[in-house]
Amino acid sequence: MGSLTPSPKPWIETPLIESSALSKAAGCRIFLKLENLQPSGSFKSRGIGALLLHSLLTHPSPRHVHFYCSSGGNAGLACVTASKTLDRSATIVVPFSTKPLMIAKLKNAGAYEVVQAGDNWKEADTYLREELLNKDEGGVYVPPFDDPEIWEGHSTLVKEVSAQLRDKGEDGADAMICSVGGGGLLCGVLLGLERESWGKSCAVLALETKGADSLNKALTSGQLVTLPGITSIATSLGATCVAQKAFELAQNHGVTSSVLSDAEAAMGCWRLADDERIIVEAACGLNVAVCYDGRLKKLLPELTPQSKVVIVVCGGSNVTLQTLMTYRKEYGWIEGTTTDDQEVPSTLSAPANGADGFSNQWGWMDGDEWHDQDE
Repeated sequence: MGSLTPSPKPWIETPLIESSALSKAAGCRIFLKLENLQPSGSFKSRGIGALLLHSLLTHPSPRHVHFYCSSGGNAGLACVTASKTLDRSATIVVPFSTKPLMIAKLKNAGAYEVVQAGDNWKEADTYLREELLNKDEGGVYVPPFDDPEIWEGHSTLVKEVSAQLRDKGEDGADAMICSVGGGGLLCGVLLGLERESWGKSCAVLALETKGADSLNKALTSGQLVTLPGITSIATSLGATCVAQKAFELAQNHGVTSSVLSDAEAAMGCWRLADDERIIVEAACGLNVAVCYDGRLKKLLPELTPQSKVVIVVCGGSNVTLQTLMTYRKEYGWIEGTTTDDQEVPSTLSAPANGADGFSNQWGWMDGDEWHDQDE
């Protein structure tokens, strides 16, 4: 094996904060694990970073490693960010349908090359494997979620939560909430809980949106189910089939699986922005949405006002202010069902008509003279 000097860790310990606004809305103690603060903007920094570290430690020529990933989303950003931290290069292959915003973010993060190929992820991945990876002796393939090293990386989140709660004088969480796409994060959470003394008694709520609900359908049918396609706005949850390991762990742990609407996920995004000044993707917004309007108590009726619930704010980079404006304009009607709790800031910030709550007063600035396409 080639020599390798100690490498920096490609992820950070993120804060765990207790949210008074969300606690008031949910009727229990809500703690937010702020994975949106990871170097890549999402929890993916943990799992992808751990995989890259492991690859360098086990590769026969670690100094010549070049990473390849076929994700134009958060996994791709995590791969680029981690590879830069480890002083290596990463090539990302994305389908032609990838938004210019994400391509710009990949380039800005330091990708060696961003290649567009194919009409969907599968075609992009095939091109990566056949045209690029197979021709590079130092090439290492980076999957987005289905790998034991990725799960181990994500499990560090639970270890941190345990230590952070202990520092606050608490002896563990009563429940943890995370969203599920391919299931890498869920695998990490469940594996991490197995190693904690309070883990067995900790309820786990796994959330998906309708149209990206492969785990829920698998648990309902008792076998893996492949969706015909992804129809949800929460595209970061866009795995048509959840990982086998996630399915097995969810069954063994007795995970509570629930499916929310796109409108609820979008509502979670703008209410989190109003309540905690945090902007996240719809794939993360649904984790927060359950705090409002009695949803959490319906899903986990055993919770009490003293119960401690940790929400993984998984983050995500495919979101802008315009995204939230569009969400509120399209799904603002859902605020008509919002509880009238005057102590929750996002209740007071809701527009009176339940529709578009954003002003376009300063929108003219987007048409001003700044047009730097490299920024």
